[in-house]
Amino acid sequence: MNHENLIHAELSHAIIGAAMQVLNTLKPGLSEKAYENALVIELRNRGHRVDQQKRFDVLYDGQVVDTLVPDLIVDDSVITDPKVTEDFTPTHQAQMIGYLAITQLRLALLLNFKHADLRWKRVVR
Repeated sequence: MNHENLIHAELSHAIIGAAMQVLNTLKPGLSEKAYENALVIELRNRGHRVDQQKRFDVLYDGQVVDTLVPDLIVDDSVITDPKVTEDFTPTHQAQMIGYLAITQLRLALLLNFKHADLRWKRVVR
């Protein structure tokens, strides 16, 4: 894989590194919210701007039908979704595709804190 052609390659690398630090410090076994909050701290400590639980209107035919609230948006560029799950499912990926469409962003990172090693998945729109 040619990493030079990846969308937001440097930022994704930084987010994954911060997530590894969080997992190495906290270890597996906590709630998604614990990892989310710790990741916000770690990313901000590393100089990134993090919007936590930012709200987006969901429109249908020009009318608001719901509100989307992604866990984290890093540097106005990457949706970051901490999970504690055995494995990522097609539903997780479909959810991120929907989030990307609504926010008009191009990259989402799913981060799995369930295991001793961090697992992640890039979802691109």
